[in-house]
Amino acid sequence: MLNISPGNGIKTLNPRDYKSFGMLRKSGFKRLSVLLISGLLLGIFLFLFLPWTQNIEAKGYVTTLSPEDRPQAIQSIITGRLEEWYVREGDFVQAGDTIIRLSEVKNEYLDPDLVERTSEQVDAKSQSVEAYDGKVKALESQYRALEESMKLKLAQTRNKIIQARNKISIDSTNLAALEANFKIAENQLERTQILYDKGLKTQTELQDKELKIQESSAKIVSQQNKLLNQRNELTNLFIELNSIERDYSNKLSKSLSDKQSALTARFESVGSVAKLRNQLSNYNLRQGMYAVVAPQSGYVNGAIKKSIGEIIKEGTDIVIIMPEKYNLAIEAYLRPQDVPLMNTVSGVRLRFDGWPAIVISGWPEASTGVFDGKIAAVDRIISDKGKYRILISPDDAERVWPEELRIGTGVNAFILLQDVPIWYELWRQLNGFPTDYYTDKDKDEKEKEVKRKAPIKSVK
Repeated sequence: MLNISPGNGIKTLNPRDYKSFGMLRKSGFKRLSVLLISGLLLGIFLFLFLPWTQNIEAKGYVTTLSPEDRPQAIQSIITGRLEEWYVREGDFVQAGDTIIRLSEVKNEYLDPDLVERTSEQVDAKSQSVEAYDGKVKALESQYRALEESMKLKLAQTRNKIIQARNKISIDSTNLAALEANFKIAENQLERTQILYDKGLKTQTELQDKELKIQESSAKIVSQQNKLLNQRNELTNLFIELNSIERDYSNKLSKSLSDKQSALTARFESVGSVAKLRNQLSNYNLRQGMYAVVAPQSGYVNGAIKKSIGEIIKEGTDIVIIMPEKYNLAIEAYLRPQDVPLMNTVSGVRLRFDGWPAIVISGWPEASTGVFDGKIAAVDRIISDKGKYRILISPDDAERVWPEELRIGTGVNAFILLQDVPIWYELWRQLNGFPTDYYTDKDKDEKEKEVKRKAPIKSVK
């Protein structure tokens, strides 16, 4: 029979005791799980299509953009003994302010009247140069006088030669006339001798003709001797002409040699004067180097290692001065494989040590506490660290760099590149591809065209 009495109703049933009730509850839980998993997968799928900014992370430190703005070590140009300090660490100095004062320690510079004595040597050598100038002028005058004298002597001797030739010509003519007279006298003697033999001439007339023959013969001999003497005199004049040329040539050569010797001595004196003037200038400059001054305005930093009385060698660092005004920059280092990506840089985000920040590298617009920068320079050679150095200058369009920054502060730099979907970035990272593995064909052609027109791009 059915048990339908009021005391045993269905309200007293426990659903847990029935398998069907349990199966109904499990079926609802599964639907909820499926919905949750589906939503999660859909969210992940949509997340993969969100934009992601590719970036390169680099570590560096704060420096200055210009070399003259960086900390500068002050050195002594000369070796000297430290006599007095004029600054302390942390002091502000103007350009030209004295840092220390030195005294001389080298023997060759200890003479207090060194400059005056060297100046006297310069004056003495200068006067020696003037004396040699006078000697050269005198020798030049002597040379010209010898040349004029030689010309006169030669002209005189040549005139004598002409006169001797004229005399020889006259004597030759006279000799020919005497010879002709001698022949006439011979003919007269022969005719007189014939007439004497016939009795037509006296012996006295015959003896007169014989006397004339002897006189003509004596005159011919005398004229021949005179002509020979004139010819010998002409020969002597030619010898004298050669002797005059030789003698004056020796005298002119000696005068020219003396002039060259004087010029050589003058040039040596000029060189000595120049050397002494150089020494004098060096001595004057050295006296101005005993005071080591600040090359530019700034703050005295670095440990002062030397005390009063110590010797400071030339080239030794004394103190370091940090310039008063400087333009900050970031010096960071990139891996060699990241350097080619610098042509796609759109900006740099910077996180300085000591300034709290939340950095989301892929979404730079969501980062807080970071500062902006731009690439100023990229080195063309690799550094000793095996990386390439870059300089990042401030980009004050968004946010000004903190005034409290000091040289050497550490920096984390995030160099922003292209915007790509997250799935592409994950796929690229897994495969190790570069950031611009796939590029648009038109864009690639435009970049090639730009590179052809400007093969060296200066990034500022």
